[in-house]
Amino acid sequence: MQVQLTENLYREAQRRAIEGGFASVDEYVADVVSQDLVDDDGSEPQNFDHLFTPERLAELDRISNEIKAGGQTYTVAEVREHFKQKRKQWLANQAT
Repeated sequence: MQVQLTENLYREAQRRAIEGGFASVDEYVADVVSQDLVDDDGSEPQNFDHLFTPERLAELDRISNEIKAGGQTYTVAEVREHFKQKRKQWLANQAT
């Protein structure tokens, strides 16, 4: 997986990685994400691996390839809004 950071965010992550004794920015970012994914009670989050079926993974690969081919990128805000709308749609479908 690849994470895109702005130059300013990367420099800040680099600074924090050095201060935290991490061997690389990648290790620092992985630690930050891992810590963020721990549930509020300190337990490990639920395992959702079963949701990543071969069909879903193929769809994600297809989407990724389309984005790469078209040079199209999305901001974090655009991604959040997309998933907010998807969640809203999913919840509406579950209510029926």
